[in-house]
Amino acid sequence: MIKDNQKYFNRLHVLLDALAVAGSYLLAWYLKFVVFAEEGIGALPMGFYFSALYFLVPGYIILYYTYKLYTPKRSQTLEREIIDVFKVNLTGVAGFMICLTAFKISNFSRGLLFIFFVLNMVITLSFRIILRKTLRYFRKKGYNLKYILLVGYSRAAEEYINRINANPQWGYVVRGILDNHVPTGTVYRGVKVLGSIGNLEVVLPLTQLDEIAVTLSLADYDILEEIVGLCEKSGVHTKFIPDYQSLIPNRPYTEDLMGLPVINIRYVPLTNTLNRFVKRSMDILGSALGLIILSPLFLVLAVLVKTGSKGPIIFKQERVGLHNRTFKMYKFRTMEVQTEEKEKEGWTVKDDPRVTRIGKVMRRTSMDELPQLWNILKGDMSIVGPRPERPQFVERFKEEIPRYMIKHQVRPGLTGWAQVNGYRGNTSIRRRIECDLYYIENWSMVFDIKIIFMTLFKGVVNENAY
Repeated sequence: MIKDNQKYFNRLHVLLDALAVAGSYLLAWYLKFVVFAEEGIGALPMGFYFSALYFLVPGYIILYYTYKLYTPKRSQTLEREIIDVFKVNLTGVAGFMICLTAFKISNFSRGLLFIFFVLNMVITLSFRIILRKTLRYFRKKGYNLKYILLVGYSRAAEEYINRINANPQWGYVVRGILDNHVPTGTVYRGVKVLGSIGNLEVVLPLTQLDEIAVTLSLADYDILEEIVGLCEKSGVHTKFIPDYQSLIPNRPYTEDLMGLPVINIRYVPLTNTLNRFVKRSMDILGSALGLIILSPLFLVLAVLVKTGSKGPIIFKQERVGLHNRTFKMYKFRTMEVQTEEKEKEGWTVKDDPRVTRIGKVMRRTSMDELPQLWNILKGDMSIVGPRPERPQFVERFKEEIPRYMIKHQVRPGLTGWAQVNGYRGNTSIRRRIECDLYYIENWSMVFDIKIIFMTLFKGVVNENAY
């Protein structure tokens, strides 16, 4: 029934999109040549403009198919659909303009195409948003549901059930679970274990299913090929939900190696050469400007440090950076001069007697970090990134905190996502690492700029710096 409904629904969807394209184009023509008509504009006859619909409508429908906008994606976000519709319209208008140029049709109004672009975006998205909300309403009421059987009880199965229960608008209902290790009758969030995996051939004909989700635990992967074979023999759509959260906890990505799928454990955008170049260019420009603009402040702070206590103005300390390489990080000295052994004892604590009076102010306002602009210019650090740590603590944390060493896949930063969220100084190392991993896997120039602005407006004063 659902498959039949989906077939008719897709046809309706295509019809609505075709009407949206045609209606948007005709309305664009009306606005351009009737409502906002100008003398001398519209040299081509009306029939010529309307004849373009013979190519425009099927062309757009093909683009919608190409961008998989007719593929059922119950859990797809509205943001993703908006982006895809934008891509279709951008591609469609660009392709149309290329055709006009290729066929030397110079009098065709480009203004009409711009109006069509805006109108088609608005009308198409309006249709789709209304349709999306309507479908979700009916699914919540118990209509247009998809019934699923899970094969294998695992963390992946539990996470899948959690998400389905939290999103009834998706319209998924889990009929039950088959597993060889968990006793029959065990219930998780309303979903019951129906029996062992060996019962699969018996359960499939008796149960009306729309999908089978293979959610085997890692320990049962030796029977994965056999299970997939049985599921596909039934003719029911089968999907695989891997149980690798403990191995790949965030966002993996795949690549095709001449037909061989390769799963990369972690997605790091800064492994891309262009991304690295763009970020490094911003670092060089930003640090050079910072050193020039802040040079008067550097001079004042240098005098205050020198007159406040005996010792050097600049404090150098070994830190661990990109690819686990150590470097000398520079800071304005904020403490009394200590022996190397004393320095390695630990972090500063509240009301630490070693911190000078001017040092307390500089630590609270992060002004002691400013010499790291030189580290950034040299290439040891970046403006934005995970904060670098001392070697002895790196050795300790890599054993205590899972995935700690991943932070060294990018350059350490003067500021970072953890810092602007308050995880700096005497705060949770685990939470810092979570923030660092999120930054590493979601890096973009926009994200960097956001962190820089957050640093300037809320991250300069550090309540946890002693």
